[in-house]
Amino acid sequence: MGINDVTGDVRRFKQIREEQQLTQTEFAEALGIKNSTADIERGRTKLSGQVVTELLRIYNVNPLWLYGFSNQKNLNAGKGDVSPKVVTVDKLDNENLVLVNQKAAAGYPHNVQDVEWYQQLPAFDLPLPQYRNATYRGFQIEGDSMLPSFQQEDWVLGKAVASMNEASNNKIYVVVLPDSVLVKKLQKLPDPSKILLISLNQEYVPFEVNVSDIQELWQVNSKLTFNLETPSESGLLRELQRSMEELKSQVKNIKA
Repeated sequence: MGINDVTGDVRRFKQIREEQQLTQTEFAEALGIKNSTADIERGRTKLSGQVVTELLRIYNVNPLWLYGFSNQKNLNAGKGDVSPKVVTVDKLDNENLVLVNQKAAAGYPHNVQDVEWYQQLPAFDLPLPQYRNATYRGFQIEGDSMLPSFQQEDWVLGKAVASMNEASNNKIYVVVLPDSVLVKKLQKLPDPSKILLISLNQEYVPFEVNVSDIQELWQVNSKLTFNLETPSESGLLRELQRSMEELKSQVKNIKA
C-alpha cells in the first residue's frame, strides 16, 4: 500500500503557508508544531494526522487535495462534508479498498486523517465493475443492532459519500462519528442540522446525531458474510414438496 504524490503534498503544504503569508515559524505555531515547518517542507518529516486535521480546521484545506486526489482545495468543515479524509493506492496507483475490522474501528475516528495509521490496515483491489470509479471501504459489523440483515463479524462495503446532500433516506450507511463507527439506517429530519439513525433490530431505539459531528459517511451497498444461514423449515418443506411432485411425474411416465 502506498500514498500517492508524497512530494506533491509537501509542495501544497508550502503553498498554504505562502498564501497565508506566514513564516515557517509562524505557520508551525498556528498548527501546533514545535519550532518551524522547515523539516516538513524539506521532506524530512511526514505530514502527521494532527497537522492535516489542523489544516482542515483552521484553513479549510481539503485533505484529498493535499494528497493530490481532488481538485477541490477547500472544504467547509462541519457543514455537511463527509467525504473520505485519506485515500490509499497500490504500487500501480490504483485505489485500494481498505478494510477496517472491529479492533481498528475503535481507533478509526481518532485517526481518520492520519495517513501513516492507514498503512497498518489490510487493503486490496476488488476487480469488479461495481467497485470502479468510486471510493469504497470495508467495515466489520460489531454487535446485534442490525440483525437480521447484518450479523456479528459480517463485513459491509461502503461507497464514499461526498456531502450530506447526497445521502438518501432509509439507506444503510457507515457513520463515522468523533468517538465511534456505526452502521445504521439514515433518516433525514426537518432540522437539516440533525439526522436520525435507526437500527434494524427493533430492540434498539433510534437516536439523533448532529450533522456537524459526522466525519465520514459510506453508503452500504454490499456485504461479505461467513454466517450462511441454513434453509428454513418452510424452505425445506417446499423443497420436499417439489421433490415429491417430480417423483410422481416420473412414476406416471414409467406407467405410461
